[in-house]
Amino acid sequence: MEIILKKDVENLGLEFDTVNVKPGYARNFLLPQGIALLATPKNKAALEATLEARKEEEAKLIATANGVVDQLKKTSVTIPAKVGSGDKLFGSINNADLAAALAKAGVQVDKKYIKIPGNTIKRTGKVTANIRLHRNVEYNFEFDIVSDAPPVVAAPKPAPKAKVEEETTSEEA
Repeated sequence: MEIILKKDVENLGLEFDTVNVKPGYARNFLLPQGIALLATPKNKAALEATLEARKEEEAKLIATANGVVDQLKKTSVTIPAKVGSGDKLFGSINNADLAAALAKAGVQVDKKYIKIPGNTIKRTGKVTANIRLHRNVEYNFEFDIVSDAPPVVAAPKPAPKAKVEEETTSEEA
């Protein structure tokens, strides 16, 4: 079922997006809550008129979003996490953790704009998250997840004690 969103909906879309959802989700939640409209030809025409009227505001929003993307391109984020055996994390990393790490790095991005594949990360390594700041502005942001434990430096093993072999001389006459 095709609908037009009246508000931002996490994991679905932003305001004024036209998206396809299951009929039950639209009928039982989105439409009664006033979050969405059916995408009828009349409503689509009204959406186009609204977007046309908001063109200047949209241009400002796109410019702001592009400014954030430029900051993201210059930013490198490494998230430390507790790691168990191998590269498996205790717990997981999600979009809120990435938003907090970006805030520490000086880039303000709301967690609802961040989409991580699978919604959570459970292993260390390089990960790519999709950051959608506007319906026309998306950026794939790469970041690292590393172990927060200090690297274990193996202590040098003491040299094995040299065994002094006593040579026994046996004289047979």
